[in-house]
Amino acid sequence: MVLIAIAWGYVVLMVAVVEATSPRGTLLGALFTVLLYGVLPLGIVGYLVLSPARKRARRAAESAVSNDASVDPDQGGHAAGDAIATKREEP
Repeated sequence: MVLIAIAWGYVVLMVAVVEATSPRGTLLGALFTVLLYGVLPLGIVGYLVLSPARKRARRAAESAVSNDASVDPDQGGHAAGDAIATKREEP
């Protein structure tokens, strides 16, 4: 998939170069060519292709939070009571 995106970006870049160097072409036309034929479609396709990875990351983060909840049941974020030994007093 990445190879296709790189190839499409190359083709769009070449079309933009032809647009900019053509006697009837303009730099503004080349800019719009890059934006509308290159950046916008590749951004949409990239967003759609990476959505399963985002779902997996979200599920992993949620499971990590639920696993932390089992270690810290009240989720207070503080140490349990009497975790530090009291000072020993001499008789």
